[in-house]
Amino acid sequence: MSLHADAVLVLKSYEDQEELRQTYLDHLAAHPDGMWKACADGHITASALVIDPEQDRVLLTLHRKLRMWLQMGGHCEPGDASLAAAALREGTEESGILGLSLLPGGPVRLDRHLTPCAWHLDVQYAALAPAGAVAAISDESLDLRWFGYDEVAEVADESVVRLVRATRARL
Repeated sequence: MSLHADAVLVLKSYEDQEELRQTYLDHLAAHPDGMWKACADGHITASALVIDPEQDRVLLTLHRKLRMWLQMGGHCEPGDASLAAAALREGTEESGILGLSLLPGGPVRLDRHLTPCAWHLDVQYAALAPAGAVAAISDESLDLRWFGYDEVAEVADESVVRLVRATRARL
């Protein structure tokens, strides 16, 4: 199955944020290249909020280009077998943590936002960090830091706060 087809299936089974979900599906119907960065009208991206529920904390990256504290994530790549695989790859690459596992149940949220390259139609997952996980900063980040759940609103924008809230509700 192609990544495009997988994204359509994932979004059709996602049962929240109906209007935004339909925007994503309409985008994919209109753009056969809608999964890729080359699609100037916007593209699907995949992200993973790395969470450590045992210590009530999340790992955020200070994005090098955007200079904002965000969850791990980014563009899909041709080698990604699925949206979930893309989110897990991004989470692993940007956190440096091996052994992440996605929280069951598919995406936690959707978030559409304008970036310097185009509109990102982000499909947001949550990834559980294994016990004793040690993060390692990647070259895409200026910083990488664990934050307690109640600290996120002090450093990140409302989209990240909503993602943390939705992730905690699913735990």
